[in-house]
Formats: sequence, structure tokens, C-alpha cells
Amino acid sequence: MRRRVRLPDAWPLPDPATAYYHGLMDRVLTGLDLLLDDPAPIGRRSWALLTNGAAVSADLTPGRLALSRVAGGLSLLFAPEHGLEGVAQDMEAVGDGIDPLTGVRVRSLYGTSAATLEPTVEDLHGLGAVVIDLPDIGTRYYTFAATMDAMMAACERAGVGVIVLDRPNPIGGTQREGGLVRAGFESFVGRIPTPARHGLTLGEIALLLQRERYSDLELTVVPCRGWHRRRWLDETGLPWVAPSPNMPTLETAALYPGMCLVEATNLSEGRGTTRPFKLIGAPWLDGAGLAGELRGRKVPGIAVRPAWFRPAFGKHAGKVCGGVELVVTDRQAFRPVACGVMLLWLMRRMHPEHFEWRSEGYEFVDGLPAIDLLTGDERVRRTIQVGGDVLEVIERWDRDVRRFEEHLAGILLYR
Repeated sequence: MRRRVRLPDAWPLPDPATAYYHGLMDRVLTGLDLLLDDPAPIGRRSWALLTNGAAVSADLTPGRLALSRVAGGLSLLFAPEHGLEGVAQDMEAVGDGIDPLTGVRVRSLYGTSAATLEPTVEDLHGLGAVVIDLPDIGTRYYTFAATMDAMMAACERAGVGVIVLDRPNPIGGTQREGGLVRAGFESFVGRIPTPARHGLTLGEIALLLQRERYSDLELTVVPCRGWHRRRWLDETGLPWVAPSPNMPTLETAALYPGMCLVEATNLSEGRGTTRPFKLIGAPWLDGAGLAGELRGRKVPGIAVRPAWFRPAFGKHAGKVCGGVELVVTDRQAFRPVACGVMLLWLMRRMHPEHFEWRSEGYEFVDGLPAIDLLTGDERVRRTIQVGGDVLEVIERWDRDVRRFEEHLAGILLYR
């Protein structure tokens, strides 16, 4: 096994609870910024870059353009779901093309079938390394980490090195929620062996994957400089750049680990509006009643109001939906996955005659309900169907999280 972690030079780091707000903490530098300063890990090799338009340098230069200027030999770009510039909608196939900024060929890793999710032998032929710079949002079913996993698998087989340029987890690196994926429920939204909200950076996930799956892979991780696990993205000095069309703000990312579960039902998760994952509803939903139920349960860290909206596309396009708008009021107390499960339970209880689980294929998998693929097994769906206690499921997940954390020694790169 060959593993290299490029650790940053020592730097003074005051108490992060107060230092940032008193101007004592420097702006965080990403792995991209550090590689731009010293491209030695690439060397003289021919290399490819797996990235998208949200991967920018400290001065907002597109990362692929900045890297191509300081390191020669860029021969191919790989793009994840949503495409190189992040304009394609969820589960929309993207074709290959040419990048107008660099003139380099773009190979899409999200096409019309599961076979397109991994690079081919021909894609990797002649390469010495694949550099990965993808802004993740801290949730297992956000597919960028799964694309990295597919790339790592292919590179190990081809004898090609992987260099991961790390970035902060935008929703912090201390909170974890949700269960693990059980055997038989694997998919592109369940490919990473972590809880739903994993509290890791992409570089840390790469180290975890190497330890558990790819021991022969030559892996180099270029960590961030100056990031502490308790810091959210808006506490780093780094800008928020939307990594996909329906991830417009940091608050959206905070809600996503729970509200993404609504995708697995016949309710709108707010796609087709300007507030995806903040708005939840359907033409038949009693929004005022749902808001009252949530308030009565005093879900921590969240405020809720009745809302009406009309999606321009997606589920219930062109129809006025009743529902709720969610506002994060205390992001340290808020548990998005637990809140999402509670929402599903309430909506099924309030409208059993209308509420349905998504039955069509999901992320290239047929025959398994989307909710099972997202949560990792059938327990949430079956519990909600019979009106059981979802809190018992959440408590079991909490035990899974504690066991998961026991195996993170040697993986965590940040204090």
C-alpha cells in the first residue's frame, strides 16, 4: 500500500469558538490553493482532473483553469453528476464534450446507465495520476463521493495514482446521523460506507475507502490549511459556490441530509422553485396542519411556517402545492435526518390516502424503493407504513454512528 498525506506546515490556531469572530483566524486554504502554490505532487506526469465548476481557487478562478496554468500535462477532464458546470438537473444524463475554458476533452461520469458511472480502461490509458477536486456537501447520497469511489476503483485496477484536493465539509465535521447501508441495498446513493450525514471531508472519505477497499492504490491527499471540524463554510472565509442546480445556499446544504428523503415520495421537495429542500408539499397536503404538528413536537433547531408554492418543473409542476417552509434557527442543535424521517411519518399519518413512496427506478436501480436506497435498508419505510415508532429507528442509527466513529482512527485529518 502506498499512502501519502501532505500535511500542512504548523500554524498557530487559537480557540476556534472565538478566534474567527475576532479576526484572529486566517482564511482557510483548500487543497487546491496549496497545490497551486506547489504542484510537485503532479510532477511531470500526464494527468486528468475530476472536478466541476464549483471547484474554485481562493480568488474564484475555476480550479481546472488555474491548475492547467501551473501544471502541464492536463489531458482529460472528468465531470460528475450535473456536468462540468453543474447545470444539469438531478438524475439527468450528461454527455461528453469539450471544456471551453481549457480546450480539454470532458468525459462525463453520469450518463444513461450505471456503466457510465466509472471511467473506462481507455479513459485512464497513459495517465500517471487523476486529480480530484469536488466540493462535497457532507451527505452520503450526494453523489460526488460515490463518483470519487468509482474513480479510485478504476485507478487501482489501472495502476494510476489519485491525488485528492481536500475542502472543508461545509456543514461541519462533528455531527453525524443516519444508518449505514446494509448488504443488498447498495446503489450510487449508498456506495460510501458512512452514515447519511458523515461529518467527513472528501479527503477523509478517500482515506477510509483506501483502507477498506483499495489498499494497493497510490493515494495522495492534500489537506486544507486552517480548518477546524467545528467550523462551517461561512466561518472559513471561503465563498459558497453552488455545486449543483438545487443547492443554492449553505442553509440548503444543512437541510439536505433530511429533506432529500422527500425525493423518495410523491411530494415535492421544492425542486422547480427558488427554495429547494426548504419547501416541502403537494397539492393535497394540509400545510397549516403539518406546520402545527411540527411545532407541537418542538423539533430542535428548526422553525416552520405554512407555505404555498408552484413548482416550475419536477413533481407537481404548474400546480399550487400546500406545504411548509423550513428555516434553520440553530444549526448545532438541528438534526436534519431525524427531522426528515419525522416529516415522512407525519405526512403519511395525515394523508394516508394520498401519500405514496416513489416506485420508479432511482439512481440506476430498479426493484428497490428509493427510500430504502437512501436510508440504507427497509426499516424506515416499513415502520412508517405500519404507523410504528420512528424514534426507535433513529436510536438504532445513533448506535450505528457511535460504532462507525470507533473506526475513524487514522482517518481524521483535522482537529
